[in-house]
Amino acid sequence: MKQWNILQPKTDVVNRLCTHLKCSNVVATLLVNRGIDSPSLADRFLTPSFHQLSDPSAMKDMDKAVSRIYDAILRQERILIFGDYDVDGVTATVLVTEFLNTVGAKVSFYIPHRETEGYGLKPKHISDPAISNNINLIITVDCGSSSHEAISMARQAGIDVIITDHHSISNPMPEALAVINPKRSDCPSGVRNLAGVGVAFFLVISLRKYFRERGFWTSHNEPNLKNACDLVALGTVADMVPLTGDNRILVNGGINLINSGPRPGIQSLLEISGIHRPFMNSEDIVFKLAPRLNAAGRMAHAKTAAHLLLERDTPKALKLAETLNALNCERRSVEQLVLDDIHLRLKNEPEYLRAGALVMADAAWPAGILGIVASRLVNQFFRPVVLISTQNGNGKGSSRSIPGFNLYQGLKTCSDCLIGFGGHAAAAGLEISTERIPEFQSRFIQMADSQISRELLVQEMVVDGILDIRDITPNLIDEIESLQPYGTANPEPLFLSKNIHIVSSRIVGRNTRRMVLKPGDRSSCAGISAVQFNVDSPLPMASEIQEMIYRLRWNFWNGNRTPQILVEDAIFSLQSHISESIMQIGDGLVSVKNTMIYQNT
Repeated sequence: MKQWNILQPKTDVVNRLCTHLKCSNVVATLLVNRGIDSPSLADRFLTPSFHQLSDPSAMKDMDKAVSRIYDAILRQERILIFGDYDVDGVTATVLVTEFLNTVGAKVSFYIPHRETEGYGLKPKHISDPAISNNINLIITVDCGSSSHEAISMARQAGIDVIITDHHSISNPMPEALAVINPKRSDCPSGVRNLAGVGVAFFLVISLRKYFRERGFWTSHNEPNLKNACDLVALGTVADMVPLTGDNRILVNGGINLINSGPRPGIQSLLEISGIHRPFMNSEDIVFKLAPRLNAAGRMAHAKTAAHLLLERDTPKALKLAETLNALNCERRSVEQLVLDDIHLRLKNEPEYLRAGALVMADAAWPAGILGIVASRLVNQFFRPVVLISTQNGNGKGSSRSIPGFNLYQGLKTCSDCLIGFGGHAAAAGLEISTERIPEFQSRFIQMADSQISRELLVQEMVVDGILDIRDITPNLIDEIESLQPYGTANPEPLFLSKNIHIVSSRIVGRNTRRMVLKPGDRSSCAGISAVQFNVDSPLPMASEIQEMIYRLRWNFWNGNRTPQILVEDAIFSLQSHISESIMQIGDGLVSVKNTMIYQNT
């Protein structure tokens, strides 16, 4: 079961923000809960501006990179952008390619096939497409930090390489002409949380400035880089990096751009996803846009997603969006088959779940969908998960983690078992020889068991505070929405309310419960609509809710908007006629969350 952690910020800090911002106590509390504990920080957070961006030139090796790219453009050298196949990598590829096209560069891009080529720049890529296409300069985006062998081969072939990346990087670094990675130990920029597309955007900002200083724009139209923030928003939100600081500024600007006038590729994707402007938000990116863009790389080739974002012809863009939508439907079906297979194996071999980490492999699993399956298993069993496909000979794996366990460092302790690996604390990929999988499984689980306490395996639900549902007003919801965009490090607020009366309740579809709620004293105030997803309980619905954890949102319908509660967890007070064969009720309070039924303790 989940553990509720109700935050209790310092009253004097909350009051100080209330006074400065002239806002409600609720919003001031939310800000303090997110580390926004001074008036100056609050002003910056609530009014993100491009003028507040960190200085891109402070990034290590940025000066080397822009000088070399400028020279390549003047000499009309052939430049290759080499990207990753996820949304972060695809958007970074498109962003840099578009900018270099604008300045008349001889530029092309290459994204490897997830299944047949795997992640990152490899020696075979130096042979083809680089050498075979007479490439003089390679710029990696969202990859390259661990490509030592390939970069060494490029140097021997007389090809310069500029790395732009945000993945963890260890010494010695690749011998590239420039390594722009905010996670390198000697980078003084302080922008460690940028996504790969964010690093690429900082490169483009620096290039534009460098070109300006050399009078380049006197004969060329200087691009407005705010128009590229739609790409930055897609890649940054999809990659689950913290939406604070520079990321918040870029994502906020990008979402505003998409809502006001998106490029044809994104507009087609919005239409096929059922998203209506101007209400697109970060949640839509996570659950609707990113899965469709990612489906290209998971089920076919990511270049289809890149072509969609580059396409300026609306009918052609719509056809590409339809292709991605079909691939996403296929991805969901395959993903469910793999998930069902894993659940059956766990049922037959429950010892898998006695360990602090879940490590499994199978030849029937497509490697492209294992990351998302691993994420679902982490949500279900709340422990690190490593899934490996041996479908094409060597094992290719994806892994996801829980707070408190650094996945990258965990894989590093087993690196002698692996052909290669890379990623972050929360997500990583790996390649391994099939015969080494049992050894890796044993060692990784042993290491996880030694580092993960039983307390870490209890999922925590962080609640922002207690709210009386009488205080839910349109003005309050508008205030709360000023904290958007939500994401990692800036989660959507969660509230706790107590003693609630259920006016009405009904199940719609397969497992969605819609309710109308009022205060427990059944006062004359208007009821508020509520919805609870993934309900799968044999218990009849109660008439009262003892305690409820929920989110507050606007519900848009037929041109109108009304307040709505999204129930995340609840303790229902059940009718006395419930059979004891279902479970021992005790004091009559039972918590119902999705498919789990348990007493609140």
